[in-house]
Amino acid sequence: MAEKPSCSAAEDAQNFAHDPSPSPYINHNTMTSNSTPLTQSFLAKKKRILQQLAVPDEDYDDLSPKGSVDLGIRDLIEEINALEGCVTTSSCAGRWKGGENGEGEGEGERENVATTTAGVGGKGGGGRWLFVSHDPVDMTKSALNCAEMLGMQRRDEAEMELSIRGSAREARFIHFKFEPMILHVLTASLHQAQTVLSAALQAGFRESGGLNLTSSTEQPTPMVGIRSMGLALESIIGFEHNGQEICTVPEWQLGNLLEISNDRFVENTKRIERFRALLKDLSGGAQEGRRKGQEGEKWEDPQSRRERKRAEGLRMKEASSKAAKNNDTSGMSEELLDGIELPE
Repeated sequence: MAEKPSCSAAEDAQNFAHDPSPSPYINHNTMTSNSTPLTQSFLAKKKRILQQLAVPDEDYDDLSPKGSVDLGIRDLIEEINALEGCVTTSSCAGRWKGGENGEGEGEGERENVATTTAGVGGKGGGGRWLFVSHDPVDMTKSALNCAEMLGMQRRDEAEMELSIRGSAREARFIHFKFEPMILHVLTASLHQAQTVLSAALQAGFRESGGLNLTSSTEQPTPMVGIRSMGLALESIIGFEHNGQEICTVPEWQLGNLLEISNDRFVENTKRIERFRALLKDLSGGAQEGRRKGQEGEKWEDPQSRRERKRAEGLRMKEASSKAAKNNDTSGMSEELLDGIELPE
């Protein structure tokens, strides 16, 4: 089985995520853009991954709580996998979510969730997600109740104080988070990794970086992690008490968090599109630099060649018409001159 995808940054190192639709752009060339031969290990990994992607949507499943690949970056993943020296291994298009301390691996029922205390920073303890979405929230709904939508209840201030007093260290707090796109790309060479990383950094994913840059046995196959913590957002909005999720912030504050997340969805999408465009330009430029015609001239794709030939044909036709017109004018001038008697 091919590696399974994950939509959680904490799961990225263990699971793999991919586009479940087969790509029409797959290139089976075995050389990278700088003419470096692809290693057999890379080819085997990419083949296994692409086989997993060929599974029909209705039969596809993965280890992430969502169970499928995010629609927002399917085209991007397909384009990356079409590059001869790249293959995606995990991805998340960006999301807002909320959960108790020690986020769990799924959205299971409460009786299946561990009751141990979470550690400092909310790690461990087998928490769970209460809500998660990869799309902005429609804030125009007049009857929108943010706390209820997020699966929480409200209590008066005195009751909340009694519930949390003296137990803050043991409490399971509910965190609201916005997380921008995260993507991991396995590359066939340092040159290819540099191309992907350069596009990511220029697009605004400034916390991007590379792993596995050296190898003692064969050519390294670096893993490029693409991420941007600058768009991330986190805030405590409640706590769990006696099996109930209690909201501790006012409705207007929850609304503000959702509106900020909506704005960051927009910026996240812009950065994704910039990354797509830059990666196309950088990858295309690298391939074009090594592709030459038979006489050493600059390589042209079929569409560019057709347009150039058409333009040349139109210019030749126009020049021929002008030449014919000039010949007709010269002939008429000679006939007129023949009919005129010049004085001696």
